[in-house]
Amino acid sequence: MKIGIVCYPTFGGSGVLATELGLGLAKRGHQVHFITYSRPVRLGSFHENVFYHEVDPADYPLFEFPPYESSLASELVDVVKFEQLDLLHVHYAIPHASVAYMAKKILLQSGIYIPVITTLHGTDITLVGHDKTFAPVVEFSINKSDGVTAVSNYLKDVTYEHFNITKDIRVIYNFVDFNRFKKTNKGHFKKAIAPNGEKIITHVSNFRKVKRVEDIVYAFKKVLEKVPAKLLLIGDGPERTNLERLCRQQGTCQDVRFLGKQEAIEELLAISDVFMLPSGSESFGLAALEAMACEVPVISSDIGGLPELNVDGKTGFICKVGDIDDYADKAIKLLTNEALLDEFRVNALNHAKKYDLEILLPQYESYYTEILEGSRLEKLA
Repeated sequence: MKIGIVCYPTFGGSGVLATELGLGLAKRGHQVHFITYSRPVRLGSFHENVFYHEVDPADYPLFEFPPYESSLASELVDVVKFEQLDLLHVHYAIPHASVAYMAKKILLQSGIYIPVITTLHGTDITLVGHDKTFAPVVEFSINKSDGVTAVSNYLKDVTYEHFNITKDIRVIYNFVDFNRFKKTNKGHFKKAIAPNGEKIITHVSNFRKVKRVEDIVYAFKKVLEKVPAKLLLIGDGPERTNLERLCRQQGTCQDVRFLGKQEAIEELLAISDVFMLPSGSESFGLAALEAMACEVPVISSDIGGLPELNVDGKTGFICKVGDIDDYADKAIKLLTNEALLDEFRVNALNHAKKYDLEILLPQYESYYTEILEGSRLEKLA
Protein backbone atom coordinates (compact mmCIF):
# COMPACT_ATOMS: atom_id res chain seq x y z
CA MET A 1 0.00 0.00 0.00
CA LYS A 2 0.96 3.64 -0.48
CA ILE A 3 -0.02 5.48 2.70
CA GLY A 4 0.02 9.18 3.50
CA ILE A 5 0.48 10.02 7.19
CA VAL A 6 -0.40 13.48 8.51
CA CYS A 7 0.67 14.33 12.06
CA TYR A 8 2.21 16.91 14.34
CA PRO A 9 5.97 16.40 14.12
CA THR A 10 6.66 17.21 17.77
CA PHE A 11 7.46 15.13 20.88
CA GLY A 12 3.77 14.68 21.77
CA GLY A 13 2.25 11.21 21.85
CA SER A 14 0.24 11.61 18.64
CA GLY A 15 3.31 12.53 16.60
CA VAL A 16 5.41 9.79 18.17
CA LEU A 17 2.77 7.13 17.54
CA ALA A 18 2.21 8.29 13.95
CA THR A 19 5.92 8.23 13.20
CA GLU A 20 6.52 4.82 14.78
CA LEU A 21 3.50 3.47 12.91
CA GLY A 22 4.84 4.77 9.61
CA LEU A 23 8.30 3.31 10.22
CA GLY A 24 6.77 -0.04 11.15
CA LEU A 25 4.63 -0.08 8.02
CA ALA A 26 7.65 0.80 5.88
CA LYS A 27 9.60 -2.14 7.31
CA ARG A 28 6.74 -4.39 6.23
CA GLY A 29 7.07 -3.20 2.63
CA HIS A 30 4.48 -0.41 2.47
CA GLN A 31 5.39 2.96 0.99
CA VAL A 32 4.85 5.66 3.61
CA HIS A 33 4.66 9.41 2.97
CA PHE A 34 4.84 11.79 5.96
CA ILE A 35 3.17 15.12 5.23
CA THR A 36 3.69 17.84 7.83
CA TYR A 37 5.38 21.19 8.49
CA SER A 38 8.71 19.81 9.73
CA ARG A 39 10.45 16.47 9.92
CA PRO A 40 8.97 14.30 12.72
CA VAL A 41 11.32 14.05 15.69
CA ARG A 42 11.54 10.26 15.52
CA LEU A 43 12.26 10.30 11.81
CA GLY A 44 15.90 11.00 12.42
CA SER A 45 17.62 9.10 9.61
CA PHE A 46 17.08 7.53 6.21
CA HIS A 47 14.55 4.71 6.05
CA GLU A 48 13.70 2.61 3.04
CA ASN A 49 10.11 3.14 1.79
CA VAL A 50 9.77 6.37 3.82
CA PHE A 51 9.24 9.76 2.18
CA TYR A 52 8.84 13.20 3.74
CA HIS A 53 6.87 16.08 2.23
CA GLU A 54 7.26 19.44 3.97
CA VAL A 55 4.30 21.80 4.13
CA ASP A 56 5.42 25.40 3.71
CA PRO A 57 2.59 27.85 4.54
CA ALA A 58 2.41 30.77 2.15
CA ASP A 59 3.82 33.99 3.60
CA TYR A 60 1.56 36.57 1.99
CA PRO A 61 1.24 40.14 3.40
CA LEU A 62 -2.55 39.95 3.45
CA PHE A 63 -2.52 37.20 6.10
CA GLU A 64 -1.83 38.04 9.72
CA PHE A 65 -1.08 34.34 10.30
CA PRO A 66 0.21 31.90 7.66
CA PRO A 67 -2.74 29.79 6.39
CA TYR A 68 -1.36 26.38 7.36
CA GLU A 69 -4.61 24.51 6.74
CA SER A 70 -4.86 25.69 3.13
CA SER A 71 -1.20 24.92 2.47
CA LEU A 72 -1.59 21.46 3.99
CA ALA A 73 -4.69 20.74 1.89
CA SER A 74 -2.86 21.74 -1.28
CA GLU A 75 0.13 19.58 -0.35
CA LEU A 76 -2.17 16.61 0.33
CA VAL A 77 -3.78 17.01 -3.07
CA ASP A 78 -0.38 17.18 -4.74
CA VAL A 79 1.07 14.16 -2.94
CA VAL A 80 -2.03 12.00 -3.45
CA LYS A 81 -2.07 12.81 -7.16
CA PHE A 82 1.57 12.38 -8.01
CA GLU A 83 2.52 9.63 -5.57
CA GLN A 84 -0.75 7.79 -6.29
CA LEU A 85 -1.51 7.15 -2.63
CA ASP A 86 -4.06 4.53 -1.64
CA LEU A 87 -5.21 6.23 1.57
CA LEU A 88 -4.57 9.03 4.05
CA HIS A 89 -4.14 8.36 7.75
CA VAL A 90 -4.44 11.58 9.76
CA HIS A 91 -3.50 11.80 13.42
CA TYR A 92 -5.21 14.27 15.77
CA ALA A 93 -8.58 15.65 14.71
CA ILE A 94 -7.71 19.37 14.60
CA PRO A 95 -6.94 20.44 11.95
CA HIS A 96 -5.86 17.29 10.14
CA ALA A 97 -9.21 15.53 9.75
CA SER A 98 -10.97 18.63 8.45
CA VAL A 99 -8.09 19.43 6.07
CA ALA A 100 -8.11 15.86 4.77
CA TYR A 101 -11.84 16.18 4.05
CA MET A 102 -11.16 19.35 2.04
CA ALA A 103 -8.39 17.62 0.08
CA LYS A 104 -10.65 14.65 -0.53
CA LYS A 105 -13.33 16.88 -2.06
CA ILE A 106 -10.77 18.67 -4.26
CA LEU A 107 -9.43 15.34 -5.51
CA LEU A 108 -12.92 14.12 -6.38
CA GLN A 109 -13.09 16.86 -9.01
CA SER A 110 -10.17 15.10 -10.72
CA GLY A 111 -11.88 11.72 -10.43
CA ILE A 112 -9.64 10.59 -7.55
CA TYR A 113 -11.22 9.03 -4.46
CA ILE A 114 -8.91 8.89 -1.44
CA PRO A 115 -10.15 7.20 1.76
CA VAL A 116 -9.32 9.02 5.00
CA ILE A 117 -8.73 7.37 8.37
CA THR A 118 -8.65 9.61 11.44
CA THR A 119 -6.96 8.52 14.66
CA LEU A 120 -8.08 10.31 17.83
CA HIS A 121 -5.33 10.71 20.41
CA GLY A 122 -6.84 12.47 23.41
CA THR A 123 -6.62 16.21 23.87
CA ASP A 124 -8.08 16.71 20.39
CA ILE A 125 -11.27 15.35 22.00
CA THR A 126 -11.00 15.98 25.75
CA LEU A 127 -9.58 19.53 25.64
CA VAL A 128 -9.52 21.12 22.19
CA GLY A 129 -12.68 19.34 21.11
CA HIS A 130 -14.64 20.72 24.06
CA ASP A 131 -13.93 24.29 22.99
CA LYS A 132 -17.07 25.59 21.30
CA THR A 133 -14.86 27.21 18.67
CA PHE A 134 -13.69 23.80 17.45
CA ALA A 135 -16.41 21.36 18.51
CA PRO A 136 -18.57 21.54 15.34
CA VAL A 137 -15.51 21.03 13.14
CA VAL A 138 -14.29 18.09 15.22
CA GLU A 139 -17.69 16.39 15.07
CA PHE A 140 -18.12 16.99 11.34
CA SER A 141 -14.60 15.80 10.50
CA ILE A 142 -14.94 12.58 12.46
CA ASN A 143 -18.27 11.75 10.86
CA LYS A 144 -16.89 12.46 7.38
CA SER A 145 -13.87 10.19 7.85
CA ASP A 146 -13.99 6.80 6.13
CA GLY A 147 -12.55 5.18 9.23
CA VAL A 148 -11.95 6.31 12.81
CA THR A 149 -9.70 4.80 15.46
CA ALA A 150 -9.03 5.71 19.10
CA VAL A 151 -6.04 4.76 21.24
CA SER A 152 -8.08 3.53 24.22
CA ASN A 153 -11.58 2.45 25.21
CA TYR A 154 -11.75 5.50 27.46
CA LEU A 155 -11.17 7.81 24.51
CA LYS A 156 -13.74 5.98 22.41
CA ASP A 157 -16.35 6.30 25.15
CA VAL A 158 -15.68 9.98 25.84
CA THR A 159 -15.88 10.80 22.13
CA TYR A 160 -19.34 9.23 21.89
CA GLU A 161 -20.33 10.98 25.11
CA HIS A 162 -19.42 14.50 24.04
CA PHE A 163 -20.14 14.43 20.30
CA ASN A 164 -22.93 13.20 18.06
CA ILE A 165 -20.79 10.63 16.27
CA THR A 166 -22.42 8.34 13.70
CA LYS A 167 -19.22 6.50 12.71
CA ASP A 168 -17.97 3.31 14.29
CA ILE A 169 -14.79 3.97 16.30
CA ARG A 170 -12.26 1.14 16.32
CA VAL A 171 -9.95 0.91 19.34
CA ILE A 172 -6.36 0.15 18.39
CA TYR A 173 -4.06 0.73 21.33
CA ASN A 174 -0.79 2.61 21.22
CA PHE A 175 2.21 0.33 20.84
CA VAL A 176 5.90 0.12 21.62
CA ASP A 177 8.82 -1.09 19.53
CA PHE A 178 10.72 -3.62 21.65
CA ASN A 179 13.68 -3.49 19.28
CA ARG A 180 14.28 -0.01 20.65
CA PHE A 181 12.64 0.15 24.08
CA LYS A 182 14.20 -2.53 26.25
CA LYS A 183 16.30 -2.85 29.37
CA THR A 184 19.98 -2.44 28.52
CA ASN A 185 23.13 -2.20 30.58
CA LYS A 186 23.84 1.50 31.01
CA GLY A 187 25.70 1.22 34.31
CA HIS A 188 28.31 3.81 33.35
CA PHE A 189 25.53 6.20 32.39
CA LYS A 190 23.69 5.63 35.68
CA LYS A 191 26.91 6.20 37.62
CA ALA A 192 27.27 9.63 36.05
CA ILE A 193 23.78 10.68 37.15
CA ALA A 194 23.59 8.83 40.46
CA PRO A 195 27.24 8.49 41.59
CA ASN A 196 26.35 7.23 45.07
CA GLY A 197 23.82 4.64 43.99
CA GLU A 198 20.79 6.92 44.38
CA LYS A 199 17.45 5.69 43.03
CA ILE A 200 16.24 7.40 39.85
CA ILE A 201 12.71 8.69 39.27
CA THR A 202 11.92 9.75 35.71
CA HIS A 203 9.22 11.73 33.91
CA VAL A 204 8.81 12.46 30.20
CA SER A 205 6.32 14.96 28.76
CA ASN A 206 5.79 18.23 26.92
CA PHE A 207 5.58 20.10 30.26
CA ARG A 208 2.12 21.47 29.68
CA LYS A 209 -0.09 22.33 32.66
CA VAL A 210 -2.24 19.25 32.11
CA LYS A 211 0.77 16.99 32.80
CA ARG A 212 0.91 18.27 36.42
CA VAL A 213 4.70 17.91 36.59
CA GLU A 214 4.74 20.14 39.69
CA ASP A 215 3.09 17.24 41.57
CA ILE A 216 6.20 15.18 40.88
CA VAL A 217 8.48 17.93 42.18
CA TYR A 218 6.46 18.22 45.42
CA ALA A 219 6.33 14.42 45.83
CA PHE A 220 10.06 14.11 45.14
CA LYS A 221 10.91 16.39 48.06
CA LYS A 222 9.01 13.99 50.34
CA VAL A 223 10.79 11.00 48.77
CA LEU A 224 14.18 12.59 49.51
CA GLU A 225 13.35 12.58 53.21
CA LYS A 226 13.35 8.76 53.12
CA VAL A 227 15.40 7.70 50.09
CA PRO A 228 18.54 9.08 48.40
CA ALA A 229 17.26 9.75 44.89
CA LYS A 230 17.58 11.73 41.68
CA LEU A 231 14.75 13.11 39.55
CA LEU A 232 15.10 13.25 35.76
CA LEU A 233 12.65 15.57 34.01
CA ILE A 234 12.82 14.92 30.27
CA GLY A 235 11.15 17.24 27.79
CA ASP A 236 10.36 20.90 27.54
CA GLY A 237 7.38 23.19 27.42
CA PRO A 238 5.55 26.15 28.96
CA GLU A 239 5.82 24.98 32.58
CA ARG A 240 9.56 24.43 32.65
CA THR A 241 10.45 27.86 34.05
CA ASN A 242 7.91 27.47 36.88
CA LEU A 243 9.24 24.00 37.66
CA GLU A 244 12.82 25.22 37.85
CA ARG A 245 11.70 28.00 40.19
CA LEU A 246 9.84 25.49 42.37
CA CYS A 247 12.95 23.30 42.69
CA ARG A 248 14.95 26.31 43.84
CA GLN A 249 12.30 27.21 46.40
CA GLN A 250 12.33 23.66 47.76
CA GLY A 251 16.10 23.37 47.77
CA THR A 252 16.11 20.24 45.65
CA CYS A 253 17.97 21.57 42.59
CA GLN A 254 21.05 19.46 43.27
CA ASP A 255 18.95 16.31 42.90
CA VAL A 256 16.77 17.35 39.96
CA ARG A 257 18.05 17.24 36.38
CA PHE A 258 16.18 19.08 33.61
CA LEU A 259 17.36 17.23 30.52
CA GLY A 260 15.25 18.96 27.87
CA LYS A 261 14.09 17.17 24.76
CA GLN A 262 15.86 13.86 24.22
CA GLU A 263 15.68 11.53 21.24
CA ALA A 264 17.34 8.52 22.90
CA ILE A 265 14.77 8.33 25.69
CA GLU A 266 15.27 4.57 25.96
CA GLU A 267 18.78 5.10 27.36
CA LEU A 268 17.40 7.22 30.20
CA LEU A 269 14.57 4.78 30.89
CA ALA A 270 17.12 1.96 31.05
CA ILE A 271 18.67 3.50 34.20
CA SER A 272 15.37 4.48 35.84
CA ASP A 273 13.78 2.83 38.87
CA VAL A 274 10.34 4.47 38.81
CA PHE A 275 8.42 6.43 36.18
CA MET A 276 5.86 9.03 37.29
CA LEU A 277 2.92 10.28 35.21
CA PRO A 278 0.48 12.33 37.36
CA SER A 279 -1.46 13.81 34.41
CA GLY A 280 -4.79 15.54 34.76
CA SER A 281 -5.80 14.22 31.33
CA GLU A 282 -4.31 11.23 29.53
CA SER A 283 -6.07 9.17 26.89
CA PHE A 284 -3.50 6.35 27.00
CA GLY A 285 -0.02 7.19 28.30
CA LEU A 286 2.51 6.24 25.62
CA ALA A 287 5.44 7.49 27.70
CA ALA A 288 4.38 5.15 30.51
CA LEU A 289 4.21 2.20 28.09
CA GLU A 290 7.74 2.92 26.85
CA ALA A 291 8.93 2.98 30.47
CA MET A 292 7.24 -0.36 31.18
CA ALA A 293 8.92 -1.88 28.13
CA CYS A 294 12.24 -0.87 29.75
CA GLU A 295 11.17 -2.66 32.96
CA VAL A 296 10.32 0.51 34.87
CA PRO A 297 7.24 0.43 37.17
CA VAL A 298 4.82 3.33 36.73
CA ILE A 299 3.14 5.52 39.33
CA SER A 300 0.34 7.34 37.54
CA SER A 301 -2.91 9.17 38.07
CA ASP A 302 -6.24 7.37 37.81
CA ILE A 303 -7.38 9.50 34.90
CA GLY A 304 -8.50 8.62 31.35
CA GLY A 305 -6.93 5.56 29.77
CA LEU A 306 -4.13 5.14 32.30
CA PRO A 307 -5.93 2.45 34.35
CA GLU A 308 -6.23 0.42 31.12
CA LEU A 309 -2.44 0.43 30.83
CA ASN A 310 -1.06 0.61 34.37
CA VAL A 311 -2.33 -2.25 36.55
CA ASP A 312 -2.55 -0.99 40.14
CA GLY A 313 -0.47 -3.08 42.54
CA LYS A 314 1.13 -5.08 39.73
CA THR A 315 2.88 -2.95 37.10
CA GLY A 316 2.95 0.08 39.37
CA PHE A 317 0.48 2.13 41.38
CA ILE A 318 -2.53 4.30 40.59
CA CYS A 319 -3.10 7.49 42.61
CA LYS A 320 -5.85 10.08 42.69
CA VAL A 321 -5.08 13.17 40.62
CA GLY A 322 -3.25 15.69 42.80
CA ASP A 323 -2.66 13.34 45.75
CA ILE A 324 0.98 14.27 46.25
CA ASP A 325 1.35 12.37 49.53
CA ASP A 326 0.18 9.15 47.88
CA TYR A 327 2.60 9.59 44.96
CA ALA A 328 5.44 10.02 47.45
CA ASP A 329 4.33 7.09 49.64
CA LYS A 330 4.04 4.73 46.64
CA ALA A 331 7.46 5.76 45.35
CA ILE A 332 9.02 5.22 48.77
CA LYS A 333 7.31 1.81 49.02
CA LEU A 334 8.94 0.68 45.78
CA LEU A 335 12.32 2.31 46.25
CA THR A 336 12.86 0.89 49.75
CA ASN A 337 11.85 -2.69 48.90
CA GLU A 338 14.20 -4.18 46.32
CA ALA A 339 12.26 -7.46 46.06
CA LEU A 340 9.00 -5.61 45.39
CA LEU A 341 10.70 -3.33 42.87
CA ASP A 342 12.12 -6.34 41.00
CA GLU A 343 8.69 -8.00 41.00
CA PHE A 344 7.05 -4.88 39.56
CA ARG A 345 9.79 -4.60 36.93
CA VAL A 346 8.99 -8.08 35.65
CA ASN A 347 5.24 -7.40 35.75
CA ALA A 348 5.67 -4.12 33.86
CA LEU A 349 7.62 -5.80 31.08
CA ASN A 350 5.21 -8.71 30.75
CA HIS A 351 2.21 -6.39 30.57
CA ALA A 352 3.93 -4.11 28.05
CA LYS A 353 4.41 -7.08 25.74
CA LYS A 354 0.66 -7.01 25.06
CA TYR A 355 1.27 -3.70 23.29
CA ASP A 356 4.12 -4.93 21.11
CA LEU A 357 4.36 -3.21 17.73
CA GLU A 358 4.40 -6.63 16.07
CA ILE A 359 0.98 -7.42 17.58
CA LEU A 360 -0.77 -4.10 16.95
CA LEU A 361 0.70 -3.15 13.57
CA PRO A 362 -1.22 -5.94 11.78
CA GLN A 363 -4.42 -4.50 13.29
CA TYR A 364 -3.77 -1.26 11.43
CA GLU A 365 -2.98 -3.13 8.22
CA SER A 366 -6.20 -5.10 8.53
CA TYR A 367 -8.17 -1.92 9.17
CA TYR A 368 -6.59 -0.23 6.15
CA THR A 369 -7.64 -3.16 3.98
CA GLU A 370 -11.16 -3.04 5.41
CA ILE A 371 -11.51 0.69 4.70
CA LEU A 372 -10.04 0.36 1.20
CA GLU A 373 -12.44 -2.45 0.36
CA GLY A 374 -15.35 -0.39 1.69
CA SER A 375 -14.33 2.57 -0.45
CA ARG A 376 -14.17 0.39 -3.57
CA LEU A 377 -17.66 -0.88 -2.92
CA GLU A 378 -18.84 2.69 -2.37
CA LYS A 379 -17.43 3.76 -5.74
CA LEU A 380 -19.15 0.82 -7.47
CA ALA A 381 -22.51 1.58 -5.83
